[in-house]
Amino acid sequence: MAQDKRFAKRLVAGIIAALVNVLCRIDDAQMRALDITEPLIIITNHINFLEVPILYTRLPYEDIVGISKIENWEPLLFRLLFNLYDVVPVTRGSAEISTFRKLLDALAEGKIALIAPEGTRSHHGQLQAGKPGVVFVAQKSGAPILPIAHYGGEQFKDNLRHLRRTNFHIEVGQPFHLDVPRRMTSETRQAVTDEIMYRLAALLPPEYRGVYADLESATTHYLHFASPEHNNLPRTRREPESGD
Repeated sequence: MAQDKRFAKRLVAGIIAALVNVLCRIDDAQMRALDITEPLIIITNHINFLEVPILYTRLPYEDIVGISKIENWEPLLFRLLFNLYDVVPVTRGSAEISTFRKLLDALAEGKIALIAPEGTRSHHGQLQAGKPGVVFVAQKSGAPILPIAHYGGEQFKDNLRHLRRTNFHIEVGQPFHLDVPRRMTSETRQAVTDEIMYRLAALLPPEYRGVYADLESATTHYLHFASPEHNNLPRTRREPESGD
């Protein structure tokens, strides 16, 4: 990365982080402990606009490439920020393969791809069904996937109206790889997507898990963990019984 662009990113990130800290009380200890040393796909849930500046400015890595719908380029300020941070525009309903290939190029250069598999904001904070684009990127790149879940941001607008800071919580999971067949049916690709989404659900409190609330239904047929303890589902299933 050119030195002047790196400086610009750091300067803008510092300004954005300072502004967000005024508006939010951010629990980011797990993110600050991250040690990223390889090309990586980060998946996260998509509640509203708030997670973008928070996650971008708190990841201890500058070469991050994300996706945003083309309509977001219309305001000049957003266009400047997106170009600075190498955000890839996507037109809904168009050929998304070209978008994902740009992410593959970024991963090949050793960058991080930040993907929200839900594809659209939930606003209420509950997980929606994931879309299989992340499977394509992970399969073609061979890069590990790191789940980072957050919650609390859905209260931002209401808190702002009442001049309250928003409590924004971030949970970081364990990385994993995909172990999938070379050719997949659409049903298999969605099954892999759902297994990935359950990694996010397991990091969230029960009321935020949405369509992935039933963790007992989660499988790991297509996921490969470095060790069994890196699978976060068993930890989540062992919830204390009454009287414990």
